Amino acid sequence: MMAVAVLFVAGCSSSGDDDDSGPTTGPSGRPDDRKVSGLRGFTLPSWNTDDYSSKKAGTYLRQIAGTGARWVTFTPTWYQDKVTDSAMRTTGETAGDDSLRHIIRLAHEAGLKTMVKPHVDLTKGGDRAEIRPKDRDAWFDAYRRFITHYARLSADAGVEQFSVGTELAGTSQDGERWGRTIAAIRERYKGPLTYAANYDEYQKIPFWKDLDVIGIDAYWPLADKATTDPARLRQAWQPITEELAAFSERQHRKILFTEAGYVSQRGTTTAPFSWTVSKRDGEEEQAAAYEALLAAFDGKPWWAGVCWWMWDDWPDSGETAKRLAYTPHGKPAEKVLRKWWGR
Repeated sequence: MMAVAVLFVAGCSSSGDDDDSGPTTGPSGRPDDRKVSGLRGFTLPSWNTDDYSSKKAGTYLRQIAGTGARWVTFTPTWYQDKVTDSAMRTTGETAGDDSLRHIIRLAHEAGLKTMVKPHVDLTKGGDRAEIRPKDRDAWFDAYRRFITHYARLSADAGVEQFSVGTELAGTSQDGERWGRTIAAIRERYKGPLTYAANYDEYQKIPFWKDLDVIGIDAYWPLADKATTDPARLRQAWQPITEELAAFSERQHRKILFTEAGYVSQRGTTTAPFSWTVSKRDGEEEQAAAYEALLAAFDGKPWWAGVCWWMWDDWPDSGETAKRLAYTPHGKPAEKVLRKWWGR
C-alpha cells in the first residue's frame, strides 16, 4: 500500500444479487450500473508466495463474509528495485498463481465475489506513485505482460471484477499507453474494469472513459487533530462528496472506493494513509471514521461502494501489531460494519 494510499470496482462490494454474466456496457455504450453498484468488501493482501494457500485462508474469508461483506479483493504484487527501472518481476513476496487460484475458489465457496487488483511495489519500500521509468516504452511493455497475465488468470477463475492498476501516478497521465494496455486487458478479461487511483490522483486520469467504474483509494485526511466524533468527521466529508458527485456526473461513471481504511491509532483521521500515526491505541477513532464514511456516502446514487483496507495480516507477517493495525477485526469498527451491512 502506498504512502498515501476498498473496493468497489472489481471486487469489494457489488450488487450481491445481480447476474454478472454478459457485457459490462448497456445499449448506449455506457457502463452497466447494475454491475458496478452496491459494493461492500475487504481487501485481503498477500505478502508471501503461499499466503493465499495458507490454512488461515478459509477462516479469514468466512470472517469477512460474517461482517456482511459480499466481496473480497486480492492483491498479487510484482516488484521493481528503483523507480526508474524499466520492468517489474516476481519475488518471494509475490502470491503464487496456484495460491491465488486457490483463494479465489475458496472465496466463491464462501459466497463472496472477487476482485483481483494487482500491485507494483518497490523492493526496498517507498511509494509506487513515484515510479517514473526512464524507458517508458519498455516499462509499459513489461507492465502489459504483467497485467494481462492476471487478466487471463482472473477470466479463467471466474473473477467478477478486475483492476488495471493501482496508484501509479508517475505513469497514469499517459493516456495513450494506458489505453493500449486496457485494450489488451479487455481482449483477455470481459468483466468490469477499474483503476485504483489515489485520492490526489483521480482527477488527472485521462482514461476513465475506457473503464467501467472510477476507482479511488480514499485516504483523504479528515481532521487536524485526533477525534472520536463521527459527526465532525462526516462534516469533513461534505465538500469531498460534492466534488465526487460532480466528477462522477462529468465522467458518466460511478465511483468506487477501491480502498479506504484507518489504523486503530490515535490520530488516524489526520493521516489515514499512514501505518504509523502514533503508538497510542485509537480503536474508538477508527470506529468513528468507519461510521462517518458509511453515513456520508449512504444512499448516494453515484457511489458504488467501498472495499476496506484491510482484514487481518497473515500469521507472522504483520509488521504492525494487530491492536494498532488497519484491521477492524475484533474492534469497535467491526461492530460499526455489522450494523451498516446487516441492515
